[in-house]
Amino acid sequence: MEYIVHTENLSKSFGNEKAVDGVELKIPKREIYGFLGPNGAGKTTTIRMLLGLMKPTSGDIHIFGKDLKKDRIKILQKVGALVENPSYYPHLTAYENLEAIRKILNVPPSRIHKVLEIVRLTNVSNKKVKGFSLGMKQRLGIAAALLHNPELLILDEPTNGLDPSGIIEIRELIKSLPSKYDMTVLISSHLLSEIDQIATTVGILNKGKLIFQDSIDAMRLYAHQSVSLKVNDGEKAWRSLLARGINTTYKDDLIYLSDCSNENVAQIVETLVHNGLSIYRVEEEKRSLEEIFLQMTRGEKLV
Repeated sequence: MEYIVHTENLSKSFGNEKAVDGVELKIPKREIYGFLGPNGAGKTTTIRMLLGLMKPTSGDIHIFGKDLKKDRIKILQKVGALVENPSYYPHLTAYENLEAIRKILNVPPSRIHKVLEIVRLTNVSNKKVKGFSLGMKQRLGIAAALLHNPELLILDEPTNGLDPSGIIEIRELIKSLPSKYDMTVLISSHLLSEIDQIATTVGILNKGKLIFQDSIDAMRLYAHQSVSLKVNDGEKAWRSLLARGINTTYKDDLIYLSDCSNENVAQIVETLVHNGLSIYRVEEEKRSLEEIFLQMTRGEKLV
């Protein structure tokens, strides 16, 4: 697999405090990588190191297969970023703000029209930025990050402080970037519910350590369901199932199934009824991704 970003043993210490501890990020090409973790987990510090804004205490960063220490300028020419709140000239229009950046980046003027179209700000391009909503300002910040047509876009908490409609706007914009513009996106957030709706791959940082890294689908597998049965004689039911080699758990007068497939549930119900037991309730319980995330970041064991 081709990784656009690959870090090895990436660490950053401030005095005796390890803000980032041995992180090995693997971000595949054309993926939206959700970089998750509670506030203070070390996400922004990691992002600053990826952008060359902060030197690692130890470890290596490879972006586009190149070493950031040796090829920093070449790498960063192909990276766009929006870290914390973007800054603007409020008295200038959206177009004029982008024109100031365009001159520094030395890209053709046509790119301004293109990025305004991508972030859906064409109709307000001549409006002064001081009259923009927070969502519009964030979109303008993304437009500025897209001006030089980057291959990698890094967004640090891009929906922070936005109202629900602003969040939806940014979410839809980010989701379109890999397929439409062949872009890889790294987006950090402390909100799993936000990342769940846009990311294809997830990395979870907690207390500076990367505690999970895989596809969002792999994370969903942790949210496995459990099925419990309430019967008139729980212990007798549990023993009769055990005698037939059916693995279940008996706790608090309920029987919990280890295999929750429809076929297995049907077989167990049939077995119990056949043994003259009354089944009062069959209940299914699913853990949400939010619960899984909280459990991971609390350092609890996943079962």
